[in-house]
Amino acid sequence: MHVFTYACLVSTQAQVLYDFAAEPGNNELSIREGETITITNQNIGGGWIEAKNSKGEVGLVPEDYIEVSAEDDEWDEEWDDVKSSGGYAESEAGEGGAINRGGAHGSSMKIALNNGEVGPVWAYPDYQLDCVVADPKKGSKLYGLKSYIEYQVTPTTTNKPVNHRYKHFDWLYERLLEKFGSAIPIPCLPDKQVAGRFEDEFIKMRMERLQGWMTRMCRHPVISSSEVFQLFLSYKDEKDWKMGKRKAEKDETVGVMVFSTIEPEGLPDLDLIEVEQKCEQFNRFTRAMDDGVKDLLTIGNEHWKRCTGPLPKEYQRIGKAFQNLSSVFTSSGYEGEAALTDALTAAGKTYEEIAQMVAEQPKKDLHFLMETNNEYKGLLGCFPDTVGVHKAAIEKVKEADKLVAAGKITPSDKTTMSKRASTMSYSLQAEMNHFHSNRIYDYNRVMQQYLEQQVKFYEMIAEKLRHAHSRFTTM
Repeated sequence: MHVFTYACLVSTQAQVLYDFAAEPGNNELSIREGETITITNQNIGGGWIEAKNSKGEVGLVPEDYIEVSAEDDEWDEEWDDVKSSGGYAESEAGEGGAINRGGAHGSSMKIALNNGEVGPVWAYPDYQLDCVVADPKKGSKLYGLKSYIEYQVTPTTTNKPVNHRYKHFDWLYERLLEKFGSAIPIPCLPDKQVAGRFEDEFIKMRMERLQGWMTRMCRHPVISSSEVFQLFLSYKDEKDWKMGKRKAEKDETVGVMVFSTIEPEGLPDLDLIEVEQKCEQFNRFTRAMDDGVKDLLTIGNEHWKRCTGPLPKEYQRIGKAFQNLSSVFTSSGYEGEAALTDALTAAGKTYEEIAQMVAEQPKKDLHFLMETNNEYKGLLGCFPDTVGVHKAAIEKVKEADKLVAAGKITPSDKTTMSKRASTMSYSLQAEMNHFHSNRIYDYNRVMQQYLEQQVKFYEMIAEKLRHAHSRFTTM
């Protein structure tokens, strides 16, 4: 039987993460990002809770739009209630299958950076980590009053599934952003949604996008080897999960401090002018690519609408016109008409079938091209902040001579600042090279997939037209 904790019985403060506009007549409460509200009833269910704002107004708000202001040793009950299938015992990991992430007692991670054929590169592992996000299931708690969707995440290193809700992915994203965001762009997760989030089509789409996000994180050598990411993929049991979660939230090596863990092995300190040039070069490229990706998304969306709207209707009209003409010819009463009218009717039906094919085709080819571009749109949107950190470091180094002259820093401090800027530049270049390598792979893959489906599509149309053509005879 479920045991209600003290936290369930008392009012709890929460921070609003996103704006929400209440719909009249639904007992909802409008809230604004950054606002503090008081939770008055957590047991509403269906993804909603009851809350009170500072004006004393009470109403329903979506639970995914708020963050409970809990004490450090408190945690959401669904995190603590780890199912027996959610983690795996240490003895089950098996030789070669266990992940060496150091658990809750792991030491501070050092990030290796080497000089590769294309310049500075992250140190890539011998084994490429991947995972599968699958088997979405609707779960509930509080006697069925509160529902949620839970996904099974299975890493290739252990083949042992762990269970996670969307809010768990969101927690991982926040941890990765806080720790690595200054050095590595962390793309956002798929958008939150309240209405329709239990519908099959939405669940399928969200799972697909979570899979894309996790695959991208797995492919990054720094992210995939981090303790917090390994915890998310392979916690052993409830104790391991709790300790790992608390350790991640207490990690002090976050933000710009992450650069102190980067070790450019065998790479000389860079000249400041070269650092600035590399930074600006990548900045220009990402801005240009961002424009190109957005342009392709706009054109793709327009083409999708045309394929699912006016274009099929045009083919349907052609098909109907052929069949109407066939009916007219039939009314002539001429005995030698049958072969022609039958062929015209078949041609008309062929065009109706083509109309259906045109309407269904975007889901088979354009969908994957659009999803890849959506991923890159999100990724490119993170680069201005990452580049901004590097530009700020460059400006500080430029001011170093003045600060030394004014006695505000020592020459030794200036040398340390220059070395730090050099390390930051190497990390940006490593990230640039990682980005370019993935970009080339992704666009080769998705364009092959898109064009293969396009070829199949037009071959099927050609075959149908050839069959329709064969029914007409030349006297």
